[in-house]
Amino acid sequence: MIRLAIIDDHTLVRRGIRSLLELAGGLTVVAEASDGEEGIAAIRRTRPEVVLLDIRMPVKNGVDVLTELQAANELPPTILLTTFDDDEALLAGLKAGAKGYLLKDVSLELLVASIRTVAAGGSVIRPAITERVVRGLEHLRRDFDSLSPPDPLTPRELEVLRLMAGGQSNREIATALGAAEGTVKNHASSILSKLGVRDRTRAVLKALELGYL
Repeated sequence: MIRLAIIDDHTLVRRGIRSLLELAGGLTVVAEASDGEEGIAAIRRTRPEVVLLDIRMPVKNGVDVLTELQAANELPPTILLTTFDDDEALLAGLKAGAKGYLLKDVSLELLVASIRTVAAGGSVIRPAITERVVRGLEHLRRDFDSLSPPDPLTPRELEVLRLMAGGQSNREIATALGAAEGTVKNHASSILSKLGVRDRTRAVLKALELGYL
């Protein structure tokens, strides 16, 4: 059972998402909050395994929540929810530690799949839905310290990177490639090192920028 927190200032949105998730099975909502400050307190109190977090909220917005919890090393895997075509906010949220983002009109199937993906250690930065993120990557370039140009990725590392971009966990990648999970972890570490990034989300963003995906 995956324990969830839903943080959104619109009551109908929270209730709607909760009602949908209750139909899916294997998921339980342990906390709700209507603004960022309440959300931080709820997360610290209930320790959810995945957070669904609105970007635009009163008191503290989604990026504020991510930044504060990340600084305290208390940030659970978090998916940003948005109704806005807002490149800057999405990029700021990804930079602050979010594992991906979804539009609020997402299908139940994709929402549930995304929750399970981030709970297993993956991300939901999918090339098929990141065109606008790619357009905004210029804002993040100064944050990367990779070699210029970075060391080339091996064919195997490219395979692992493509599966990472699809949101698959190390275990799922290992199964797909017929490799040991420890080997995949080593490849993932090498990818992060070569791209000069700290986590899988930034690795996918950087790979999109460099044309690997």
